[in-house]
Amino acid sequence: MNYPNVAKEDPAVYEILKREEAREREGIELIASENYVSRAVLEAMGSVLTNKYSEGYPGKRYYGGNEVIDEVENLAIRRAQELFGAEHVNVQPLSGSPANLAVYMALLQPGDKVLGFSLDQGGHLSHGHPLNFSGKLYTIAPYFVGKETETIDMDEVEAIALRERPRMILAGFSAYSRSFDWKRFRAIADKVGAYLFADIAHIAGLIAGKQLENPVPFCDVVSTTTHKTLRGPRGAMIMCKEQFASAIDKAVFPGVQGGPHEHIIAAKAVAYGEALRPEFQTYSAQVIANARALADALQKKGYRVVSGGTDNHLMLVDLFGSKEITGKEGEKALERTGISINKNMIPFDARKPMDPSGIRLGTPALTTRGCKESDMQTVADLMDDALAHRNDDAKLAEVRGRVREFALKFPVPGIEA
Repeated sequence: MNYPNVAKEDPAVYEILKREEAREREGIELIASENYVSRAVLEAMGSVLTNKYSEGYPGKRYYGGNEVIDEVENLAIRRAQELFGAEHVNVQPLSGSPANLAVYMALLQPGDKVLGFSLDQGGHLSHGHPLNFSGKLYTIAPYFVGKETETIDMDEVEAIALRERPRMILAGFSAYSRSFDWKRFRAIADKVGAYLFADIAHIAGLIAGKQLENPVPFCDVVSTTTHKTLRGPRGAMIMCKEQFASAIDKAVFPGVQGGPHEHIIAAKAVAYGEALRPEFQTYSAQVIANARALADALQKKGYRVVSGGTDNHLMLVDLFGSKEITGKEGEKALERTGISINKNMIPFDARKPMDPSGIRLGTPALTTRGCKESDMQTVADLMDDALAHRNDDAKLAEVRGRVREFALKFPVPGIEA
């Protein structure tokens, strides 16, 4: 992209933009929550719709001049409903945590009990961490993975639910590589009289692409970000049964937000339209195939993958247990070669969050660039070389050159040269 007006008006920002383009083109992106959007999504985000204030909802705005805005928001809603089979959709949430906050506000009172997946086992901050609004405002009863299987034991979840009697059960994750049993979560919620809330931020694209089971029919409310595997702009949305529509809408506005960002909502509409095409299903299937291929390649090199593999787009690797390399060391070494990952705690980690035992990897971004299973072997080779020579500057520079050579074979959609 050329950014001619930025180049003219603000050379400092222009130079930063071009350097980030180069970083994305020349590097290997393995952060599980990142992806590349299309040129069409980028253009919608940079559109004139950013100029318009539109507090309220279509047909019920607090400002005049929203007849065009109403059309684009309604279009995004209709496409989201078609993608997920949702009765009601709110496309206004600005990001995942504010969306989750709105769900809590709509369904609960401060102090109510929530059953949520523990952060150090694979959950998200907004699922009950004590430093997050969720842990500060609500009583959290966590559920965990089993020590031997490193997967969620639904019998144990049911036992905790029966003991704790939560008002809401939250099913979702940010670092868990196995599928969730939505039907069983529904049965448990019904048994204890709880709302069932699913956070599918990481796997929404794989659900829209018909590769993973859709939780929308089983849940009272479902939230998701619109980036990650869904490959849209940074933002979020909330889907729910019609009976919760009014409460959800009021919780979003005026509960936690003011004016929505309609240029981002337009970009969401574009991304939903892309996800409705048959080729998005092919993409989603390839994301999972690539993740499994990468996990297999790393395991053959002696790295322990948590739970033994993956059913989705991500995996956790026990770096310290495998190679006596901390997650922080691994992240820094890989970053020096142009490979982006994030350090991450593994279940029952004895190390601290800022220097944990593990790293988290994901394949959505590389798959968007056109990588296939055979390319995952190359990625594993590059990672292994970088980690094995993490204190060798000359070797890391050599690996960085190989990373660049590999990456440039796969154009980045949206910023092609």
